[in-house]
Amino acid sequence: MSPALEVVSSGALVLVEDEGRPGHAAVGVGRSGAADRGAYRLGARIAGHGEGRAALEVLLGGLAVRALGRATVVVTGAPAPASLDGRPVAHATLLDVPPGSILALGMPATGLRSYLTVRGGIDVDPVLGSRSTDTLSAVGPAPLRSGDVLPVGTPGGGFPTVDHVALPAPGNEASSLLEVLPGPRAAWVGGWGGGLGGLVGAVWTVTGDSDRVGLRLGGARVQRAVPWADVELPSEGLVRGAVQVPPGGEPVVFLADHPVTGGYPVVAVLTASAADRAAQLRPGDAVRLIPVT
Repeated sequence: MSPALEVVSSGALVLVEDEGRPGHAAVGVGRSGAADRGAYRLGARIAGHGEGRAALEVLLGGLAVRALGRATVVVTGAPAPASLDGRPVAHATLLDVPPGSILALGMPATGLRSYLTVRGGIDVDPVLGSRSTDTLSAVGPAPLRSGDVLPVGTPGGGFPTVDHVALPAPGNEASSLLEVLPGPRAAWVGGWGGGLGGLVGAVWTVTGDSDRVGLRLGGARVQRAVPWADVELPSEGLVRGAVQVPPGGEPVVFLADHPVTGGYPVVAVLTASAADRAAQLRPGDAVRLIPVT
């Protein structure tokens, strides 16, 4: 039979995600896609089917799937404890799942989002050229529920070349470091020389009002420079990793499902790898933004 995955348990939130749908911002549709692109791409490389195929993004574990037909899978991202028919299996390791077997993911000790990649990709119907779920605009497949059956695509050319990737152990630093580049409105908060109004000197805390759209950071307040203290800004385009400062001074770091425009100044932008790491931060985690050139 053609392989498929049946969702036995969906946990808190499981989404179908791929590289996203670029090119539609002019009509108000963002790119979306995997929140941690590095983890998503690692899963695709280990599975040996290349990038662009859809995987499952699992928030804080809780997913269990039954193989309908034989499947080859790998788990990347947040290191969730995984088991195959009750037996523990390794992270970032190619796994053969026989027909009828159940793969289950527990809650990771660190990180937020794990990625379950099945060789061939999740073959649900694309929307605007992508199988990604955009939680802001409700474009793409609905969040998964128990009983859903997900068809698996044909792998095509290429084969897996490794069966395991050794990853560094999660760090135990007091705060996560996220590298930022100057944004188009950096001068509004004093620029690099002014420490971006305190943005790059403070320790921030990820608040509970955070999701795939963005992280809200609590703590100090970013201060506007005097010439722009009372200036309003027309809406401008946004990108993943943009750090926007609302009037209250507590910054917002935009993630995969960010809106396509925003009316508050973007004073900094995370690097691509920092945006991936930001997507793995939990509420309560401490964050420091580090300027790079």
